[in-house]
Amino acid sequence: MESIELDALDLRLLDALQRDASQTNQRLAADAHISPPTCLRRVQRLRKAGFIERQIALLSPDRLAPVLGHGLQAVVEISLDRQGAEALDAFEARVVSDDAVQQCYRVSPGPDFVLIVVARDMPGYLALAQRLFSADANVRNVKAFFSLKRAKFEPKVPLT
Repeated sequence: MESIELDALDLRLLDALQRDASQTNQRLAADAHISPPTCLRRVQRLRKAGFIERQIALLSPDRLAPVLGHGLQAVVEISLDRQGAEALDAFEARVVSDDAVQQCYRVSPGPDFVLIVVARDMPGYLALAQRLFSADANVRNVKAFFSLKRAKFEPKVPLT
């Protein structure tokens, strides 16, 4: 990945893309008041430099619920017995490789990690907890908070 300086135009493009990455290059260029070739070059440069990690579709859990069931989402606090770099790295590597873990944060003060996890149902959460937390002798405490309603979800990074 190359290192580049970001200017106001780059920030406008990034902001527009994080709101809707499915828009055409022509639409993005028109909104940014630049030519389509310039827009395409800028976006490719931003992607190559690593500012754009990936493009994904955000699915609607409410629309999928009739097909898949509502499932469970939980915010889980994890405290470890040993907090050495090796122990923290080992726990983090194990949880981030699990598909049920949507987000993983090392935090301070308080618990060592905060995870956002999903499961189909309570038996699914129990299996997840046994797989990720009970099997690790270094996990001292687990505190789970189950989501009753998602009021907001916005993965947008503030750029201004």
